[in-house]
Amino acid sequence: MVGQSPLSPAEGRAAVLLQPFVHQVGGHTSMLTYDEHTVCKPLVSQELSFYESLPLAMRQFTPQYKGIVSVHLKKDSLGNLILIASPGLGQLDSAGGDPAVTLWHKCKRSHTQVTKTFKDSCPGKMLLRTDLQYHTDSLLEDANGKQPERKSYNPWGLHCHRQHLNRMSSKHNENKLHQFLLLENVVSKYSYPCILDLKMGTRQHGDDASEEKKARHIKKCEQSTSASLGVRICGMQVYQADSGHFLCKDKYFGRKLSAEGFRQTLRQFLCSGNQLRTELLEPIILRLKALLAVIRKQSSYRFYSSSLLIIYDGQEHKESADHHLPFPKSHGTNPSRVDVRMIDFAHTTFKGSKSNPNPTPYDGPDHGYIFGLENLIKILQSLSEGK
Repeated sequence: MVGQSPLSPAEGRAAVLLQPFVHQVGGHTSMLTYDEHTVCKPLVSQELSFYESLPLAMRQFTPQYKGIVSVHLKKDSLGNLILIASPGLGQLDSAGGDPAVTLWHKCKRSHTQVTKTFKDSCPGKMLLRTDLQYHTDSLLEDANGKQPERKSYNPWGLHCHRQHLNRMSSKHNENKLHQFLLLENVVSKYSYPCILDLKMGTRQHGDDASEEKKARHIKKCEQSTSASLGVRICGMQVYQADSGHFLCKDKYFGRKLSAEGFRQTLRQFLCSGNQLRTELLEPIILRLKALLAVIRKQSSYRFYSSSLLIIYDGQEHKESADHHLPFPKSHGTNPSRVDVRMIDFAHTTFKGSKSNPNPTPYDGPDHGYIFGLENLIKILQSLSEGK
């Protein structure tokens, strides 16, 4: 349940300095860390409408919606742009017992310091060193046409954050308030979160896309595994136990993959650097089958341009004990705990949407999404069988 934040700024609620979300592996919208268990992103009315009318059966497959918060752009004492959230002006989920609100009483740290020294909410963040001197060519191929295989940091979230700050600063003044969605940080329970971001479906453009954008998205789908498999890789980070670093891939890498390349990358996602994590296959397949059963029942929904995250912990229990590293936080008795979550619903359409009272009418379930899920399950099953 979403309730109003009990205290207003005048009653002592301090501002929250938003930081780039260090485990963002895909997408183009900047995801920001609000606190250890909560991330936020710019509010899009269509996405808000989806979360507000979310079918009960889908809730286990989406981040928990925690409300809305007001955010404004400021300059720190050094002139660096920072984003400040005002908890008292938005809403927070108060049903979870722990309000999980990290309050920054004084925003003295500059933007440079923020991007270099993230507040660590899990050990894996220490291995995802971010560097303010971000260059787009670090995501592209080298002179020999090969993409660097090993990186000690995932630059994608910082890349999105810098672009977002530039857009905001060029369009708006510091006094303008922006509304942001507060969502569950679905990787907060993992010590070394391995994340695969999959763009689902055979169509990526929303109903509101211009002819130019529509043509661009259709071309991307035709030239990638979106057309042949109904799914393409949009980003990835995998903890490599042998090196102690994360291997990172981006959307440009994913667009170039053939069907066989997709399969090999899926296998790579499940490889710790030492061996294939075969024990993860069955729980991932079972969760994908459960999602498939739910999607088949969602008439009129079209999840255009949404993503599917597959998540597991890169630090195995045995390795944790051997190296005196902290155990994953919420695995319980299951060392192979995995998660599957749908994200990014800015272009999702369905009958009865508040943001779009007259959506393009669609009957039945999203067959493009179902096609992608079915192929994903088949490929994982073939890996499970050792093919």
